[in-house]
Amino acid sequence: EENPDKMDEYLNQMVDLQLLIHSKTCPLLNKLKDKMTRQISEMEELNAVNRYDLLTRLDSMPKHTKLCHGDFQPNNILVKEDGTMYVLDWVHATQGNASADVARTYLLFCLKDQGIADKYMNLFCEKTGTDRRYVQQWLPLVAAAQLTKKRPEESELLHRWLNSAIIHKATFGDAKWQTSCLMSDPKLLKAHAGI
Repeated sequence: EENPDKMDEYLNQMVDLQLLIHSKTCPLLNKLKDKMTRQISEMEELNAVNRYDLLTRLDSMPKHTKLCHGDFQPNNILVKEDGTMYVLDWVHATQGNASADVARTYLLFCLKDQGIADKYMNLFCEKTGTDRRYVQQWLPLVAAAQLTKKRPEESELLHRWLNSAIIHKATFGDAKWQTSCLMSDPKLLKAHAGI
């Protein structure tokens, strides 16, 4: 925020730092999917059918053991005068799928600035060769998990993402549920199309 003209440079450094984190494994950490399963299972806002659908989807996602920060955002990166970066706030660290961690960072950016969120996602996908749709499959799961924190300022966006996924599931069935998770949200449709 202090140097908006350097945003692209900062995003590039941030993605590189996140990729460095994802290159590590920590087999003794809790599993991200286990944490998300607990969070989704405890959601009182969803009926049993929708909770079951989300949990089934979560279970079907690829299992990885990469180090995931769980709250990777600019506020948790300290940069010294010499450019050395330190990552703070490891309380949410787990082992799991890097794309889930990226989906969470994307969500955090979306809460502040959709344009920066899209740049971040594009940069991550470009650097890793990851299909954007693969990361997007994690978005309703991350949104559901985030809703359990009951933050009023996040509620509208998270419900919109989650409701869009549920509507697509009901309308198109399981095959479309896996690939078209959030396309009824105009902002995400633009992001998906790369616009």
